[in-house]
Amino acid sequence: MALVPSQVLRVAILLSYCSILCNYKAIEMPSHQTYGGSWKFLTFIDLVIQAVFFGICVLTDLSSLLTRGSGNQEQERQLKKLISLRDWMLAVLAFPVGVFVVAVFWIIYAYDREMIYPKLLDNFIPGWLNHGMHTTVLPFILIEMRTSHHKYPSRSSGLTAICTFSVGYILWVCWVHHVTGMWVYPFLEHIGPGARIIFFGFTTILMNFLYLLGEVLNNYIWDTQKTAKLK
Repeated sequence: MALVPSQVLRVAILLSYCSILCNYKAIEMPSHQTYGGSWKFLTFIDLVIQAVFFGICVLTDLSSLLTRGSGNQEQERQLKKLISLRDWMLAVLAFPVGVFVVAVFWIIYAYDREMIYPKLLDNFIPGWLNHGMHTTVLPFILIEMRTSHHKYPSRSSGLTAICTFSVGYILWVCWVHHVTGMWVYPFLEHIGPGARIIFFGFTTILMNFLYLLGEVLNNYIWDTQKTAKLK
């Protein structure tokens, strides 16, 4: 038996994301006042994705509790739709985008933090908030994947969805640069057009790889558990 019920974990994670979002939005940074506001940063978009996802998880748990034993077919049908939405969101957005943000941020940060998170930001964003945005996302999503089985969509539809998100965000970044003359991320200022195209292409490929990684990991976790139960 789990030390902490998965339902309680989801509520705690949802509350932590709400706290992180509220604290982040309360910070008065110059970049928040420019075109696109916080929505031009993938980190902020990812925080919203994670908060919405865990909100759906909590709603699913509550609906499951209320539906259990009721015998109401309509309620059960709505619950199945909610579970399908939860599973789709983890597969297509929460896992690949969350892991992408953590991995890419810390790799670039380790190489040269000024390229992704200038030291000036330390005056605005406390260390705990930085880790809340760029570190804890990974263990939180792994906990969710470990505690609940999620049914992935067909591979073609899943990859199409993550490609659409990736290309959509790249176009958004380019549009912000077109309007303001400034790139959202400092390192994009220091590389040429060809290198930017290669980088954008690489990020799209990486997103697709992370989608496939999530699918493999999900299957591995639950196939292993099924085998252990059979034994």
